[in-house]
Amino acid sequence: MSSKIVFIQTGGTIDKDYPRSSGGWAFEFGEPATQRLLPKLNPSFELEVLTAFQKDSLEVTNEDRKGLAELINTHPANQFIITHGTDTLLETATYLAKACSQKSIVVTGAMRPERFSNSDAPINWGMAIATVQLIKQACYVCMHGVTKPYNMLKRNSDTGQFY
Repeated sequence: MSSKIVFIQTGGTIDKDYPRSSGGWAFEFGEPATQRLLPKLNPSFELEVLTAFQKDSLEVTNEDRKGLAELINTHPANQFIITHGTDTLLETATYLAKACSQKSIVVTGAMRPERFSNSDAPINWGMAIATVQLIKQACYVCMHGVTKPYNMLKRNSDTGQFY
C-alpha cells in the first residue's frame, strides 16, 4: 500500500482562471490549482496530480462521478484529495463515500479562484492534506475552516458557508 497522496482536479472555482482565448469576464479552466500551490508547500511526501475532468460543479453528472470513482478505485494509492466546485461538492462526496469505501478521500474547493489573492483555496487545500493523512478509509470534506465526514457537513444556503 502506498502512502502517496493523489490530487485529482475536477474543475470548480478553485481551478478557474482568466480566459486566455476570449474577452470579457468569463472564466476557463487551466492547470490544476494544486500545481501552483505545491511549490509554496515544498512537500516532503510523495504525490501525483491528475485531472479527471474540468467542469463547473453544476455540470457534474453521475457519469462523471462514476468515472471519478473508477479512477480512484483502480489507482494503487489510498489517499486522495479531490478539488471540486462547491455547488455540488457534497453530492460528489456522498457518491465517492459509497463507491470508494476502501480509500481515504478528502473533497475540497474554494469560494474564490486560487489565482485570486484573497482566495480561500490555500487554506482549504492545506487542511485537506492534513486530513487525508489522518483518516482511514473514509470520505471527508474540508471547507471554511471545517473538516467533517461528508455526511456531517451542512451548507448555509444564505451565506454559502459549510459548517
